[in-house]
Amino acid sequence: MSFYTQLLAQTELDRMSLLSTPIIQGCLRGEVSLPSYIAFLREAYHHVRHTVPLMQAFRARIPAGREWLAPALDEYIEEEQGHDEWILDDIRACGDTSDVRNSRPGIATEVMVAYAYDTIARGNPLAFFGMVHVLEGTSVSLALLAADQIQKPLALPDAAFSYLRSHGTLDQEHVQHFQLLMDRITDPKDQADIVHAARVFFRLYGDVFRGLPLPQASAVAEGVAA
Repeated sequence: MSFYTQLLAQTELDRMSLLSTPIIQGCLRGEVSLPSYIAFLREAYHHVRHTVPLMQAFRARIPAGREWLAPALDEYIEEEQGHDEWILDDIRACGDTSDVRNSRPGIATEVMVAYAYDTIARGNPLAFFGMVHVLEGTSVSLALLAADQIQKPLALPDAAFSYLRSHGTLDQEHVQHFQLLMDRITDPKDQADIVHAARVFFRLYGDVFRGLPLPQASAVAEGVAA
């Protein structure tokens, strides 16, 4: 069994726990509100803005014998540039003009980002691939569907969905590349560290969603009526 297949199998229950969070299940049923969507985008901004710095930190600490990872990280770094700005554009397209750039993230987002930096600095830098697996895998399975479920009832413009729709498409390609990359990782400790980190990130990312405001019944009814 390839390592990527093992990674999927060993984190399946954790993935299902994330997908079962009330706000995700509600969104899939069409229960959405503008405050909930903006809150999601704000938290997305606060972790996406760290994607490139985290990958740069990972690249700087590639362990001996794993130097072959450098080109793949360089490609990831180049492709992820500026995605945090897309989110700010989406937030403005939703009519929110607050200073998101200088706001504080929610505690769950702050903890997830801190864990990622700590994993790279004090643990095995390759464990960061656990975060990549969680964020990109979740994006592929949910992003495009969520965008459609949110946009129609709230009557938001296409300009409010550049992050969800671009990531839903881009991450399909990334996951294929990620699978090939994971199957080149053969060291049992590296594999165990990636699986452990993925399980932790599923929990932490789920906490981000659990911390978002649920759509109120009145807001949902208005969205459906719209």
